[in-house]
Amino acid sequence: MPYVWSFVLLGAGLVLLVVLLVRALREVNRFKSVQRQVAHDLADRSGLVKARVAGLKVAFAERRRS
Repeated sequence: MPYVWSFVLLGAGLVLLVVLLVRALREVNRFKSVQRQVAHDLADRSGLVKARVAGLKVAFAERRRS
């Protein structure tokens, strides 16, 4: 009955493989979530910088007129 041990080992290997795949997929999803947050934060910050630059341009233009 040595083939029984082979099936047990094969089953244990498959269970371990499934567990590792689930963990890896969770980490990938977590990474994607963080990546989206960083991209959103960067877009917000660049928008604020653009708004400040536009405000400075208006302020300088008004100062030149005076």
